[in-house]
Amino acid sequence: MTDESATVLGIDIGGTKMAAALVAADGTILTEDRILTPPGDADQVFGALAELVGRVSGGTTPVAVGIGSAGPLDLTHGLVSPVNITGWRNFPLVDRVRALVGDVPVELGVDGHCFALGESWTGAGRAVDTLLGIVVSTGVGAGIVVDGKPLLGQSGNAAHLGHMVVDLDGEACACGSYGCVETYASGPRMVARAQRRGWRTGEQVDAAVLSADAAAGDEIALAVFDDGAQALAAGIVATAVTVDLTTVVIGGGVAKAGPVLFDPVTRWVKRLAQLPFVTGLTVEPAQLANAGLLGAARLAWATT
Repeated sequence: MTDESATVLGIDIGGTKMAAALVAADGTILTEDRILTPPGDADQVFGALAELVGRVSGGTTPVAVGIGSAGPLDLTHGLVSPVNITGWRNFPLVDRVRALVGDVPVELGVDGHCFALGESWTGAGRAVDTLLGIVVSTGVGAGIVVDGKPLLGQSGNAAHLGHMVVDLDGEACACGSYGCVETYASGPRMVARAQRRGWRTGEQVDAAVLSADAAAGDEIALAVFDDGAQALAAGIVATAVTVDLTTVVIGGGVAKAGPVLFDPVTRWVKRLAQLPFVTGLTVEPAQLANAGLLGAARLAWATT
């Protein structure tokens, strides 16, 4: 029986921000904080994470820790090599976190898996058995939940939808391939593409500015969002016909664009999803602002 006062520590690590929270067994977040992911070498990045964990835990020792990190990951050895955190390559994150918080179970998972797991636990996916969750932000991450459990694959890196090739003649991707979903749909890549087409050239802008201009009717911004939506839809439909699912939840910073993103994604999904078992494919916005943290906490609770 779980002590009602017990908590786990959830950690969510991405290229833009890092977050941590103490979470109760029912999914209630008790304390939470987040910081921007700093540049620098491996120890500088981990030092910032350690300070964050210290503020959140306040001296409390959790019964377990769950970590959702951008990948790829080596789950066997607890190593992380996030594409968008260049300071961490085969970084021993599990061992470093365990040394930080104490000798408790530490469970590592892909951040996209944790996002999907969080939405499945207490968010938009509560009513379905199989769910594809996608995070559109600095990169494009994803995860699949089947019967309440993340679909891991043999290495633990399944559902890397952001690095699914959707354009054989596409741009180079940070992963080393080309034409990946992420090269069209991530916030920084959409901004860069729009600026190459003449939008706000020379300005320091981000995806939030791009989405605001798209909502205001800027033709370049709208075209770039449509390109990103088409790439996302191609990845969604390819995943749906492979796994046989009908519910997709999208979150992340770029998803805050609302109809500017979701309208063209829905339109492209309907165009591409033609097999009978995926014609009912639905795409919904995430319900949780912290699904990745909750999913990481869910991983931790599963070890207790």
